[in-house]
Amino acid sequence: MRKKTASSKRASQDGGSSKNRIKIRGGKEVATDLNRSHDKIAVENPIKRQIKLNQFPWTEKQKDFFKIALNPSTKIIFVEGPAGTSKTLLSVYCSLQLLNMKVSSDIMYLRSAVESSDKSLGFLPGSAEEKLRFYNLPFLDKLDELLLETKAEKLEEEGRVSMFPVNFARGMNWRDKCVILDEAQNSTTKEITTVLTRLGENSRCFILADPLQTDLRNGNGGGFEKMFQLFSDEESVSHGIYNFKFSEEDIMRSELVKFLVKKLKKLS
Repeated sequence: MRKKTASSKRASQDGGSSKNRIKIRGGKEVATDLNRSHDKIAVENPIKRQIKLNQFPWTEKQKDFFKIALNPSTKIIFVEGPAGTSKTLLSVYCSLQLLNMKVSSDIMYLRSAVESSDKSLGFLPGSAEEKLRFYNLPFLDKLDELLLETKAEKLEEEGRVSMFPVNFARGMNWRDKCVILDEAQNSTTKEITTVLTRLGENSRCFILADPLQTDLRNGNGGGFEKMFQLFSDEESVSHGIYNFKFSEEDIMRSELVKFLVKKLKKLS
C-alpha cells in the first residue's frame, strides 16, 4: 500500500487534494473551510492545471463575499453596489477559483447589449463578434488583472471562458458552468429570468448591478432591484440564492470615486 507523504497528509488535514486547493491572501481560514467543503465535488471536464492568480489585500467585506460566493451550497448570488466596489473583479476571481477547485468547468460572461441612454454609438464596423467585443472589455480587463501566467486568449481557445449577449442565452442548458451577468441594472426582468432559468446541475450564477448607472430608456428601472427584493427571504437562502450588498464605504477604486458616488447618489 502506498504511503502518504507529508505534503499529502497536510492536504488531507486542510481539506481537499493539493492539486485543487485554493489560496486567499489574508483569508487562510476561509480558504481551508472552502477547500474542505468542496472536497467531494468534481465536474466531468475539469481544468488540467491550476490557474495562478494575482492575490490582492482583500478587505473583511470582500472575504465575507468569498464565504458566500464560493460556498458549495450557493447557486445564485445577487450583488448590488456602486461603481468601484470591485463587483466584477471579485466575481471573476471567484469564478477562476471555482475552476481551480474543479467544481466548475468554464466561465460564461453575459451582458445586455444596451448603449448609453444619453448618446448612441451608431453603426459599428466589423463582424458580430467584433461589435460585441466592446461590451466584453470589462471581463477581459479583469482577466488580465487576475491572471499571472495564463493568457485570457488561451482560456478562450480552450473553451474555459466565453462571452455572450443575454439574448443569445435562450434555449441553452448550462451544466457545471459559472455564469456572470454583469451590468444587470441594464437587464430587464425577462432577460434576468432567461439567465436564471438556464442554470442546470452544478452551475452557479453571479448577477451584478449598480442601480445608480442604469442606461435603460424611458425611465425603465430594469429587473434587478425587483429580483433583489424578491429573493431576499429565508426560503430563497434555503435554495442557495443569496443577496450581497456593497456600500459607498466599500469603494476601492479611489477616494475621489468614493466622494463622487456619495454626492451623485443625492441626485437619484
